[in-house]
Amino acid sequence: MEQQADQVVRAILIASDPTQGCLHRQALEYLSNIQQNVGETWSLALNLFVDATPTGERKHPTEARFFALRVLDDFLETRSEPLDEKSFDTLRQALLAYIQSEYTYGPAESNAPFLRNKFSHTLTLLFLATYLDRWPTFFTDLFALMRPAESTPQTSFSPHVSLLFFHFVIEISEEVADQLIKGARQFSTDRHVRDARVRDAVRERDAARINEAILTIVADYVERLQVLRKSAAATGREASEILEVVDWGIRTFGSYAGWVDINLTVTPTTIPLLFTLLSDPSLSVRMAAAGALRRIVSKGLKEPADKLQLIKVLSLGQGDDTDEGEESYREALGRLLNVLGLELVKLADDASADEVRAEGSGLLQQILPVMLRFMEDEYDDTCSTVFPMLQTVLASYKRSRKLSTEPLDQQKRAFLASLQTVILKKMKWEEGADLDDIDEDDRAAFEVLRKELRSLMDSVLSIDQDLVVEAIRTHALQTLQLYASGTAIKWNDAELAVYLIFIFGEINKSSTKGRSAFSQAPQVPKERRKEIDYADFPLTRHGELLMTLFETRISAYPNQAVVMQFFETVARYGDFFKVRKQCIVPALEAMVDARGLHSPKSAVRARVFYLFHRFIKDNQREISLELAGTLLDGIRDTLAIHVELPEVDPNEPNDPLTEATSTPDPQLYLFETAGTLVHLFFKTPEQSAALLLSVVTPLLEELSTNLRAFEGKQDVLPIVKIHHVIMALGNVAKGFPDYPTPVPEDFVLPPLHVFRNVAQAILMSLGAMKEFKVVRDATRFAFARIFATTGPEVTDLIPTLMVNLLAHFEGSELVDFINFVNLLVHKLQQDLFNVLDELIGPLNAHVTNLMFQPVTGTDDIFTHSESKRAYLTLLNNIATSKLAGIFLSDRNKENFEPLLQSMLQLAGDVSDSQGQRAAFAFLSKSVNVWGRPLSDTANGEIVPGVPGFERFVYENVVPTAFAVLSLPELNIKDGQVLVVLQEIAGLLQTVGKVRGQEAYEFFVSIFLPAQNWPTETAVEFTTKMRDLDSKQFRKYFSDFVRASRSGS
Repeated sequence: MEQQADQVVRAILIASDPTQGCLHRQALEYLSNIQQNVGETWSLALNLFVDATPTGERKHPTEARFFALRVLDDFLETRSEPLDEKSFDTLRQALLAYIQSEYTYGPAESNAPFLRNKFSHTLTLLFLATYLDRWPTFFTDLFALMRPAESTPQTSFSPHVSLLFFHFVIEISEEVADQLIKGARQFSTDRHVRDARVRDAVRERDAARINEAILTIVADYVERLQVLRKSAAATGREASEILEVVDWGIRTFGSYAGWVDINLTVTPTTIPLLFTLLSDPSLSVRMAAAGALRRIVSKGLKEPADKLQLIKVLSLGQGDDTDEGEESYREALGRLLNVLGLELVKLADDASADEVRAEGSGLLQQILPVMLRFMEDEYDDTCSTVFPMLQTVLASYKRSRKLSTEPLDQQKRAFLASLQTVILKKMKWEEGADLDDIDEDDRAAFEVLRKELRSLMDSVLSIDQDLVVEAIRTHALQTLQLYASGTAIKWNDAELAVYLIFIFGEINKSSTKGRSAFSQAPQVPKERRKEIDYADFPLTRHGELLMTLFETRISAYPNQAVVMQFFETVARYGDFFKVRKQCIVPALEAMVDARGLHSPKSAVRARVFYLFHRFIKDNQREISLELAGTLLDGIRDTLAIHVELPEVDPNEPNDPLTEATSTPDPQLYLFETAGTLVHLFFKTPEQSAALLLSVVTPLLEELSTNLRAFEGKQDVLPIVKIHHVIMALGNVAKGFPDYPTPVPEDFVLPPLHVFRNVAQAILMSLGAMKEFKVVRDATRFAFARIFATTGPEVTDLIPTLMVNLLAHFEGSELVDFINFVNLLVHKLQQDLFNVLDELIGPLNAHVTNLMFQPVTGTDDIFTHSESKRAYLTLLNNIATSKLAGIFLSDRNKENFEPLLQSMLQLAGDVSDSQGQRAAFAFLSKSVNVWGRPLSDTANGEIVPGVPGFERFVYENVVPTAFAVLSLPELNIKDGQVLVVLQEIAGLLQTVGKVRGQEAYEFFVSIFLPAQNWPTETAVEFTTKMRDLDSKQFRKYFSDFVRASRSGS
């Protein structure tokens, strides 16, 4: 055995050194084999752990002994059968001897403290495996080791064995009673039953002695601690050792307080002891005492009266420890108060006895002021400990309000008013916070806190709306008026005032939408709003608050956080500026000057780009041409494109171009806004064209400059600049409205010649740089927006565009490219026929090949799915537009039948419900387009069918639809499958409507009888298909399929 132990030690040393090559691998395999065969190797592990030298020191190194404990753990934890007598005796005698030599008289693993924790876990596993049947005297044997022999001078309990005992009891509590730990591991019925039996056995046999031992040890060491603190000769080490015992003793008491008889834990001795320790100078002891009390309070007692009696015995509501210095202790007290409050709300609301409810309510009222003091705590973590209790109290108030028509009683209203005051106070940033240099985690934590406070405020709002609305209004107005009077106010007070106005629209639930939210003008039809001068009508409360922002000139406050909150607020409530137009200019002045778009801080500019865009978009009808021209001149210098290349680790496989272009550029909002401002001059086409030219010319020059500067693939900067410029040009076009279909008589075309020049310049850049994916992506982006603005006016550029886009095509671009073509189909319709006629054949071949290739890996599955979905959407859009003729053009007619066959294959694939639905949709549209009789009329136009197409429908489409219904893997409980069934129902009705009586006779006389349908069922089904409307038949069909499958 000793030779084997030495071999294991050597293997462990080699396994910890990867430089040993083959020996390292062999050592790992050897150790793994030991762990996999614990039934034979556990005794070796036991000796490895406990063996000692003649002088009493442990024989083997720490690493080996730790490995030995792991083997013992596996042996004890994975057993399904009880230990045999010999194995049990060996383990029992060896471990008790080890505890006596190492803990009672020895150093208690002082050189390897982590072994103490590991051993307590191993001892716990042995206890769980043997206590019920083999070792009922476990605690008796352990208690015998906790006092030294009478011959020794030591009279107190052994500190080392005491600490081992404490850790051991905590481990037992965690294993058999801690719901968090039990919930984290896989459920086992056998383990669940065993844990319950162990709890019952401990309660019956040893709980009283365990409790007595722990309290005796704690009391003994508390007394020693008090003596030691009075002694001038006391050492720090001695005090630390005693404190450790007291700390872990109270933690242990708390660990089992929730699952043993409460008469053991709540006694005339324990409660005074815990309250004494709540004021102990040691933070760890106070924390442990607070935790123990919290567990006692939250103990699940069956009778509400018993719970009330427990709380009264504890007298927790009468304490006020919120002035304690340590933040972590205040957190612990907050959690204790939170649990107490939750229990009192249950008593006040749910107890059946009136006197219990009344007493519970009275105690709850006592602790509410204490809870508010915790809410006010300067530390947010402490403040948030009482949030669950507070939400529960507010929910209780809300239920009471719903059940009563009486006004809210004065006591509750006073509490809600105090709570609202505290919420507003906690919503403020700390005065010392520098939001320009704040850690992002701290910023996020405060935003989370504000969100939670908002939730609490919403709860108060649901109980007493007027109280909250008036509190917010008064707070905001008073702060802003103080600022306007010249009184110095702190930046965080100013920011909060503006923030409250920002959220007022959500808080003021009685407010209406649109202009009515801000003005008390009468409701008028939309077409008559231009006749009303809203300035003649008084403002609502919300309107007054927004007006105060401008009257007090809070946007001039010398703090960026205040100014940014002002921008967020004015951008959010665009309708206000339709009733007080005089506020538009001050708002825009602040946004354009050094406070916003011209701020030296890039983060500020980035956010204001969007807010300025949103403000202009919402209020463009209220902006005069003079102001629009001034704004264009004011932002012209901000339209220059500056590129900062990110630092790229040369050791990483990242593409520098992708890294430099992957983050959305907020400046694009500014280019779109420039386009919007230019469009305001649409009634003067020459001026509009000149202004547009003044915006795009610098960008076109930048494009030309960087094309000339480009020298090769490694020259990243010009490529990135070209990408940014093309994106910017696309967004300028986006600022214009979409080209209408059909075109109204009074429609004024945008400056088409300017957009043509822009499009040609982008095409030229693409021709020179088409090998770069980022340039192709930017070109698709820009042309999508240019086509949306110009309609069919520049479609002659599409062939050149397509050729260049496809010249260096990557698989990852397929979805984006198909979506781009989809957009063109939607915008251009018949104007796209020739281009699509050339494109659809190669595109169909490429996608069909992709769809039927084997899929490997998550990325391939995603790409495959997205590509299929995008392509099927394109085919359906083509089939429903006026472009369906491309499928039968001279160029594509040979591919028509293979396309239909691929659709049939996709329609039968139940593994992809979305693709299946789209395929059936295409087949339905195909029937509608090509399945008509050779001379038929649809929508007033003669629509010739395709000769013989009806045979394809009857011989392929209809059988495929019914074949899907009988597939065993079709899960009719899946919502996606239900959508497929509805699509099939629509397809069948389309066949009937297009082919008429011929189709109904086919179903009744040929197809359904061939499927062994009874005649009456076939007639009923066909009649329903013919006579019901679409919605009714889809429901009938789904119910029919569900019933037929359940009966089969």
